[in-house]
Amino acid sequence: MQEFRHERDSMGEVAVPRSAYWGAQTQRAVENFPISGWRIPPALIHALGLVKWACAEVNRQLGRFARCPQPLDDRQVESLLQACQEVADGRWDDQFPVDVFQTGSGTSTNMNANEVIARRAAELLGDPDSRVIHPNDHVNLGQSSNDIFPTAIHVAVAGQLERHLRPALAGLHEVLRHKAQQWDSIIKIGRTHLMDATPLRLGQEIGGLARQVELALRRLQAALEAVLELPVGGTAVGTGLNTVRGFGQRVAACLAEKTGLPFVEAANHFEANAARDGLVECHGQLRTIAVSLFHLANNIRWLGSGPRCAFYELRLPSRQPGSSIMPGKVNPVMCESLMQVAAQVLGNDQTVSFCGAVGGNFQLHVMMPLMAHTVLESIGLLGNACQAFRQFCAEGMEANAEVCRNQVEKSLALVTRLVPLVGYDQAARLAHEAMRTGKTIRQLCREEGILPEATLEKALDPWAMTEPDEG
Repeated sequence: MQEFRHERDSMGEVAVPRSAYWGAQTQRAVENFPISGWRIPPALIHALGLVKWACAEVNRQLGRFARCPQPLDDRQVESLLQACQEVADGRWDDQFPVDVFQTGSGTSTNMNANEVIARRAAELLGDPDSRVIHPNDHVNLGQSSNDIFPTAIHVAVAGQLERHLRPALAGLHEVLRHKAQQWDSIIKIGRTHLMDATPLRLGQEIGGLARQVELALRRLQAALEAVLELPVGGTAVGTGLNTVRGFGQRVAACLAEKTGLPFVEAANHFEANAARDGLVECHGQLRTIAVSLFHLANNIRWLGSGPRCAFYELRLPSRQPGSSIMPGKVNPVMCESLMQVAAQVLGNDQTVSFCGAVGGNFQLHVMMPLMAHTVLESIGLLGNACQAFRQFCAEGMEANAEVCRNQVEKSLALVTRLVPLVGYDQAARLAHEAMRTGKTIRQLCREEGILPEATLEKALDPWAMTEPDEG
């Protein structure tokens, strides 16, 4: 049977599992919120540990621990700093059991961190059951859940954007850019409205997709910039009550040095506590990135369709059998996976936008845990999907040059090049006749003697159709 210890908070005594590092307030939250089984994302736990570390370091520099009701000596402060760092390093992830759907300020998770850090620091000092390190008086010194939890959200989101999504997008962009160069000599037919259009080069088409990913990297930078202002220093309502002047600025600078990301103190703490517009803006950029990736994956899926009865201009890597009933069928599974991720991110954007709009009541935003969970989920999904798509699809794509070449010659859209020479009406007649007879535009022109052979060959040169005229 599980053993318990008894801890007290301002509401009374609570039974806590003896092996747990958390305390009474966390245990109340575990019992209050048996909602989803979704715990706070590890990236946010680590960021919270990092923010606690930065706050403790600044409080140490300012000599504030020596002025607490229960002062701490240097050794005790060092144990506190070490415990914060261990949380930041992911050592105690299993000690954060609170559900995402909790108090909207994230107070339950903030206190979870305070209690775990306090007990671990006391353990480092030799007595985990002592209250020598207090969750509120020491770990939470100069802080409120209302400024620290959103600060941790911003730190987590910025870190995941920079270290997870950026490399994934950059890798995909590099592969597509290389394929565009590699395939620049392959002429293929264009398509508008899913109908045959004038020719272009396969490298140009793939280059357009590469450019979308390049722009996605720019949008990622905008997403990052939206979360660089940190609310720390505003405490409960933005006034900074129970902290000291300059605390937020120093903590932001400490976090910037620790992470390599240019965090700054919020320009206005009342805005920073009450609104989560930065997260809404950040996820809006993620939504656009998801739209770009859906477009990219869907186009590659179409270009690889076939192999006998559709486009088949690209050969996509075979990753797994595609049917439980049709032997030999292989599906564009990596494209479909990325498209589904994009769809999930688009849905997540509705959640983030709605939470951002309705959650900011006066001096506090009360939808933060769900917003944090959702934004971090989108970043994680996009990063993982881009990595998988690059590795298992984009890198192994091959051009089917023969199919591309044959389709160009059969296309009725080649007649567009004849318009300046024979006029629109004559060109339209040729297109309709070619469609009726199954002949190519070139065949009909030769049969009817429409143009001299040299002029016809020059006019129907597909390569010349992939660039503007010289003038």
